[in-house]
Amino acid sequence: MSAGSTGLFFFVRFRSHGRMTEARITHIGGPTALIEAAGWRILTDPTFDPPGKRYFFGWGTTSRKLIGPSMSPDDLGTIDAVLVSHHHHGDNLDPSAQALLPHWGTTYTTKKAARKLARQLGDRVVGMAAWDTATLEAPGRPTITITATPCRHGPAGSEPITGPVVGFSLAWHGQEHGELWITGDTVLYPALREVPARIQVGTLLLHLGSVRFRYLSGWLRYTMDAREGAALIDVVAPANVVPVHYEGWSHFQQDRGPAEPVLATSQYADRITWLDPGESCDLVV
Repeated sequence: MSAGSTGLFFFVRFRSHGRMTEARITHIGGPTALIEAAGWRILTDPTFDPPGKRYFFGWGTTSRKLIGPSMSPDDLGTIDAVLVSHHHHGDNLDPSAQALLPHWGTTYTTKKAARKLARQLGDRVVGMAAWDTATLEAPGRPTITITATPCRHGPAGSEPITGPVVGFSLAWHGQEHGELWITGDTVLYPALREVPARIQVGTLLLHLGSVRFRYLSGWLRYTMDAREGAALIDVVAPANVVPVHYEGWSHFQQDRGPAEPVLATSQYADRITWLDPGESCDLVV
């Protein structure tokens, strides 16, 4: 399923109808999502800097932001929780968003990021490693279980350079097809393939982009390309797929144009939704 051309952030709204849960996803920019589920409002990998700035990721890697967000932080409303896959790359948490973290709810992130952000957030940050779980609980709202999922942000052996990263899977009562899994920035590797063996995934928010730094490490990739994305879709067999994290930064080497026909080779290609910035789709999760 396809709607329009590429976008960079996305906004997700959930409405429950008995045992069926409807997800409305509006693409806003980057890897960021506002998820509204049964009264909860959850923001993922927030980036709100304007375009034009250059970011330095360490070890000689750098990138320029090419496209700004299509939603202002002022338009977000109340945020109950923030999921940050990693704090040390500006395309997942930029200075504008980090400054706003104290005004939002609890931040869930890697253990390393939590140690650093605790100086700013105190006990309102929770560090997680792969397969750790946490819960969002409040009177009058169903509990959401957050499971951190494994990521490897580059080729084998790159972890000391690229740093720790986690994805997140969200589960709540009433999901028809399974959990909502945000892959985070990762390549396809054995631990990632293990996720659908341990979690029933209904909706897949798929980080792509084929990130490379050819001036430094040649053709080595630091996120999935569409070929790996299609392979993961076939392993997961989700009811819904929304690709994200593939345009808007100079280190993304594969945008929607070349990625879309490759993802279309998946046996579940009819479950893939591409969205323009600001466009929405309703999904049964």
